[in-house]
Amino acid sequence: MPHLYDMTLTEMQQWMADQGEPKYRAKQIFQWLYQRRAVSVEDMTNLSKALRQRLGQEATLGTSREVTRQVSKVDGTVKFLLGWPDGVTVETVLMRHEYGNSVCISTQVGCKMGCTFCASTLGGMIRQMTAGEMVEQLLYSQRLLDESHERVSSIVLMGSGEPMNNFDAAMKFIDIVNDPNGLNIGQRHITISTVGLVPGIIRLADEGRPITLAVSLHAATDELRSSMMPVNKAYPIAKLMEACHYYHNKTGKRISFEYALIGGKNDSLDDARRLARLLKGLPSHVNLIPVNYVPERNYHRTPKDQIQAFVNELRSLGVNATVRREMGHDISAACGQLRAEHAGKL
Repeated sequence: MPHLYDMTLTEMQQWMADQGEPKYRAKQIFQWLYQRRAVSVEDMTNLSKALRQRLGQEATLGTSREVTRQVSKVDGTVKFLLGWPDGVTVETVLMRHEYGNSVCISTQVGCKMGCTFCASTLGGMIRQMTAGEMVEQLLYSQRLLDESHERVSSIVLMGSGEPMNNFDAAMKFIDIVNDPNGLNIGQRHITISTVGLVPGIIRLADEGRPITLAVSLHAATDELRSSMMPVNKAYPIAKLMEACHYYHNKTGKRISFEYALIGGKNDSLDDARRLARLLKGLPSHVNLIPVNYVPERNYHRTPKDQIQAFVNELRSLGVNATVRREMGHDISAACGQLRAEHAGKL
């Protein structure tokens, strides 16, 4: 049965035509879904009763349900744990900033990348998220924002899972939410994160989309990075950086590098100097992330003064670097934490 949220406008127009309906019906449905946030086909009052009955019988609207919700008392961050009929759960996070509202979307149920500092990988990957399931995640946040007449201003594909390992669905999701007849969220306001899957970076560069690329780096040597991120054995730093340069040369866009600071592991001034040498000549921004504590991993947070020293060293060497503002630290806001807690794995 077709999932309405899983269709681009073009696909919906073809589906309507196949049903013997005029194509303009697709635009009406699309606007009901995304501009008016209809939760039922019965809400679509400019469609005939017969068509609404057919849609109700022959198509699926939302398939998820809210399992639980956490709201930060510190900064208003909201984390939804959503469930689907096959029993899986995923998280999506709404973050409120001075410059707007950002939503973090999960692209997979769990993750198979095995990064040692991340809760998402505990239990491995269960399955891929469809584009429509990603859309549903986004709409939970948008409907909450509707209550205060606000809107989602930016999206980050940084939740559970590796977006480049679900490339087609992730790009389709972007096309759906970017459509001016729908949510109309510009691609320049969308960021896709990867652990460093080189083929995906190359493919993204060749598609020429104006979205922002964020690369999870976390170490400047192969030995250290491989111990933290198994993907580095397949795509070592030299190959990753070659792909990043290709991406910049092809798109003209700078790259954001995510670097999780882990006490005593990758947070020395020598580590900062190695990182600066690695990024020399590549327009980029380093987003430093004080590591979240995951009980299974014996990782410790870098002290504040050492974080600042790391930042200062990078800046003195010409690297654009900032420390990520922590959002929702009084709730389970790190990727995979709430899902793992719900499943009893933490």
